[in-house]
Amino acid sequence: MTTLNKITIIDYGMSNLDSIKRALEECGGNVSIVNRGEDLKGATHIVLPGVGAFSAGMKNLSRGNMLKYLNELVLEKKVPFLGICLGMQLLMKKGFEGGETSGIGWIEGETKQLQKQKDDERLPHVGWNQVSYKKESILFKDISENTDFYFVHSYHVVCPNNDNVIAYTNYCDGFVAAIQKDNIFGVQFHPEKSQKVGFQLLKNFISY
Repeated sequence: MTTLNKITIIDYGMSNLDSIKRALEECGGNVSIVNRGEDLKGATHIVLPGVGAFSAGMKNLSRGNMLKYLNELVLEKKVPFLGICLGMQLLMKKGFEGGETSGIGWIEGETKQLQKQKDDERLPHVGWNQVSYKKESILFKDISENTDFYFVHSYHVVCPNNDNVIAYTNYCDGFVAAIQKDNIFGVQFHPEKSQKVGFQLLKNFISY
């Protein structure tokens, strides 16, 4: 892990950023929080956290030239990117929370509401659940399969291209827990709230 990293968290008004900032710092990150696209310049890694509705998230993210700079840095310059919870959901082509809304569109797929399949399943989905791997990824290096991570959500991503899916969780008939497309990563759970294993995942991201 390099000490020369510059981890940039995007503040678009959809999350309390203190916990993810502290977690990244404890994992060796030199962390800053920005709310303008031009302030992303120089980032070695970019993190998009978030809790809330898809439509509000995209509205807020569209301000300050943020999407322009994200496309340039992540798609063209291949800066490693991690979307957390809503931050992962916004990577899809579209979402339906708060009305049908176009997403960032880096990943082929949609964000849809979870549907209960059993009487004992509750929505929103809040708590610890096992994450099962579909394929190998640097994100889960040194983390055993079927480890529990902490979730808080009522929507999930649906990806027709399974090559982008690296992990699932068996809740509400199963949903995508993590994705990867080249330098773009996303997790539905909250690594900053997932104790030791969550911190290991953040270390893995920083080392990418």
